[in-house]
Amino acid sequence: MSIDGEALGSALGQTPLPIATQLCRREAGNYLAALDGAAPLVVGCTQEQPLFEQLAQQQQRSAPLRFVNLRESGGWSAQAAHALPKMAALLAAAALPDPEPVAEVAYQSAGRLLVIGAQTLATDWAGRLAAQLDVSVLCTATDGAPLMERRFPTWSGGAVKVDGWLGAFTVHWEQANPIDLDLCTRCMGCVAACPEGAIGLDLQVDLLACRSHRDCVAICGAVGAIDFARSASARSAEFDLVLDLSGTPLLRRHALPQGYFAPGPSAQRQAEAALAITALVGEFSKPQFFHYKEQLCAHSRNRSIGCNACIDTCSAEAIAGDGDHIKVEPHLCVGCGACTTVCPSGALTYAYPRAPDLGQRLQTLLGTYARSSGRQGALLLHNEGGGQRLLLELGRLAATGALAGMPARLIPVALEHVASAGIDVWLSAVTYGATHLAILCTGEEAPQYLDALAQQAAIAQAILNGLGYAGTHVTLLRAGDAADLDRQLQALPLGQVPAQAAAFHLAAAKRNTLDMVLAHLLKYAPAPSDEIALPPGAPYGQVKVDTQACTLCMSCVGACPASALTDNPSLPQLRFTERNCVQCGLCATTCPEKAITLAPRLLLTPAAKQAQVVNEAEPYHCIRCHTPFGTLKMIENMLGKLSAHGAFADNLDRLRMCPDCRVVDMLEREGETRITDLKR
Repeated sequence: MSIDGEALGSALGQTPLPIATQLCRREAGNYLAALDGAAPLVVGCTQEQPLFEQLAQQQQRSAPLRFVNLRESGGWSAQAAHALPKMAALLAAAALPDPEPVAEVAYQSAGRLLVIGAQTLATDWAGRLAAQLDVSVLCTATDGAPLMERRFPTWSGGAVKVDGWLGAFTVHWEQANPIDLDLCTRCMGCVAACPEGAIGLDLQVDLLACRSHRDCVAICGAVGAIDFARSASARSAEFDLVLDLSGTPLLRRHALPQGYFAPGPSAQRQAEAALAITALVGEFSKPQFFHYKEQLCAHSRNRSIGCNACIDTCSAEAIAGDGDHIKVEPHLCVGCGACTTVCPSGALTYAYPRAPDLGQRLQTLLGTYARSSGRQGALLLHNEGGGQRLLLELGRLAATGALAGMPARLIPVALEHVASAGIDVWLSAVTYGATHLAILCTGEEAPQYLDALAQQAAIAQAILNGLGYAGTHVTLLRAGDAADLDRQLQALPLGQVPAQAAAFHLAAAKRNTLDMVLAHLLKYAPAPSDEIALPPGAPYGQVKVDTQACTLCMSCVGACPASALTDNPSLPQLRFTERNCVQCGLCATTCPEKAITLAPRLLLTPAAKQAQVVNEAEPYHCIRCHTPFGTLKMIENMLGKLSAHGAFADNLDRLRMCPDCRVVDMLEREGETRITDLKR
């Protein structure tokens, strides 16, 4: 790979860039000299990053030091000769200022470990770890092996339930066996005393063989470890770490809590888990990956469920309903960001990085690529874990000529998780000039993440194609190995982009970003349209009201979290502002007449931002004071339903009165029972 430092510097608007071929070896002096500067230093290689960081630390460098992979990202590929615009883009993005730090979530672990599993396996691993950790054992099955010295707290039981996270686990179980292993002194007196031999060396009673002589109870005496009255007694305890050696893990979610390990039957995986556990003692922290604005949340109103998208999508079970809103447990959150991608209202937003920071990065990448004479730039979004490893493997194989490698027009973008970016980010990238967004999925992702990404991709594609932008703009790449990925990368389609790149920046609020994106896409649309049909699950749409069934009770107005449905204080009218609607469905579930249905679509006319009357009725006036207090249909329905009721049968006119006149009428009529007439 040969790089033209003068051309690369020119593309970045700088002087010729120094090019090194052995910066980590015989040219290390050049690197040490560059460390003396106060400006941020970008190194275009990640192979020897630990060495470079160590040298910078020895030099006591305080200025930012950043690394970017130029070799596997494009220098080692069949199209390396055309990769200069991409390299310029990657270097420009690496030179951006660091984003503001995000809040952190703290964990504290004192090393209290609970090992759960069959007796021999659990006690064996507990014995190995007892020197480093404060170990306890919960035996969920017995194999008859003898329990010897009492080295650590030991219980037996079933119906085990694990809740919590690193440093804060609570484990519940039911202890049904008469012998409490935690109280037992291992004297073996009960084994010798039992006439049926119903107590084995595992110190558990075979209840089918026991004939209730209770000799064991007598010999146990004051120790009190044996109690036949014990019947599925509930027990619980708190721990910092859990090693679950059950055949079937107790927690089956895709993203397990930190501090919980379920390695299965593999001895190698058990050893790896044990090694990882010994390192989890002390204080730890991680970023808080999300922001939540409950005033925007469309989850629930008045015990009616509307939007459940984040709860259904979360693979860590970190999100749960909490009254009219949701509650996100940051200690369980693993930072996938899928909840923010599917959230239609923007109540949940991703914070690592924040949307404006990610937007600046994409804008820099695509803008620099275009200014460097790059054509048909595209983005490859990938995880920093498995996705990054697969790209490195692809680059190495491309260097040998075995594979074609990364196309010159394809710019890699590393994310904490690919599920953290959705239609606001994708469509913004298209307005910045991205002809395609390939989302690399490597099998690490939860199945519901792939479903969510596919749904969001269908929505984005429907919007773009509905405005006449030809081609395919978003693709999910499901690659099992480098060869599979290489085949898909060489066949990536092209999507048409606006004639002029957008200059706006991503907003912190998702809906605000989408407003700017849609305005730009419509302005340069090859085939402008007033209305675009969208697939189910879209965050935009229409609320259709059956005017024959609707009584204008306004229950839907009280339930709407986005002020899409409003009333008219002066007239009996139901109004709808389509651009505010997030299609949560709360109005439909709340409506007592079942008069509301949803129709996903994108309306792009000015009417979308204006309140439109979707139902109105003739006001009904009080027969006494003539004040309007309802609608004609509402009063007629009330008369029909209450005319036979004992409280109104002789006073139907009161139903035709406003509340004030109703009270006056009751006080004026003679013979009306009043509270003052009641006697104690």
